[in-house]
Amino acid sequence: MSKDLEPSQHNAIVIGTVPLGLHWPTLDPFLFVAHHRDHYPPGNANLGVERSQLSGRNMGSDFELRDGWRMYHGREVPGFPQHPHRGFETITLAREGYIDHHDSMGAAARFGDGDVQWMTAGRGVVHSEMFPLVHSDRDNPTELFQIWLNLPAASKMVQPHFKMLWGEDLPSLFFEDGAGRTTQVDIVAGALADGVPPKPPPHSWAVEPSHGVQIWRITMEAHGRWTLPAAEAGHTRVLYIHAGAKVRVADALVSASTGVQLDPSSEVDLENGEEASQMLLLSGQAIREPVAQHGPFVMNTRIELQQAFDDYRRTGFGEWSWPSEAPVHHQAKGRFAVHGDGRTEEPKG
Repeated sequence: MSKDLEPSQHNAIVIGTVPLGLHWPTLDPFLFVAHHRDHYPPGNANLGVERSQLSGRNMGSDFELRDGWRMYHGREVPGFPQHPHRGFETITLAREGYIDHHDSMGAAARFGDGDVQWMTAGRGVVHSEMFPLVHSDRDNPTELFQIWLNLPAASKMVQPHFKMLWGEDLPSLFFEDGAGRTTQVDIVAGALADGVPPKPPPHSWAVEPSHGVQIWRITMEAHGRWTLPAAEAGHTRVLYIHAGAKVRVADALVSASTGVQLDPSSEVDLENGEEASQMLLLSGQAIREPVAQHGPFVMNTRIELQQAFDDYRRTGFGEWSWPSEAPVHHQAKGRFAVHGDGRTEEPKG
């Protein structure tokens, strides 16, 4: 991300800024962020888009926002049919709509409404992430973030692991300023005040508290004020302002759709403008190891990347036991998860 940042002319707290699109630049230990916001039409009997509405799209690789939505790699149901990963973690924050998950560990899930799926790819896993259009009588708005968090060399070949962090179990904190305006902070990783989220998977870079990994969603009312607490000196920290108008970040006035690299050792005064604003904060200690990435694999060397492709061609990273490359659950199915060992769970709410 640093090579794309424009240096700040305001102060030492705001180090630089970068405009945001579908994919957001990141800093070590994070590799990638995608923000998907699509206003899908009513679904058909297969929980997908009617064929008449797909005309003119680049089916199989539809990333152009037309009519307010994209199909991505899906051909009837939007989303991402089966594909492999190795050497990092995917963290999927589902704000609105549903995601249907299947993988080569034998795990499956449907999640949404603030849930987070945290998957350690480790030595290798294949999964699919489809966006079922469960409502046939109304539109199906969908919003999610997918974050890629790197693994250090010592953990790149660990056993894959799948974990659900249900929205009901994630802390939401509310802070009022002197005028009674509220800032809400939803915590996925990294404690804040008395808000402590569930632990990440066992081999995650985020599981060690000293690594200081913070993944927070911040929503500020119009004209609200809040002070972002300092993190550890030497960590990386980026605040992504993805909705709203303008926000004063320390002494810098920042427009929406902007990523702001911050000095982690400083508190940061935030003052919102005339519209409610939404932000994502990513912070943590850098891994500081070489990164070799090609498509869905992230290793430390080119030789390891070649080995990843060879292993995938040879083993498929496990058995794909599902009926198609892009399976979805029954329309009436609620939020749930089934793990590879057969254990089932549902949110408490």
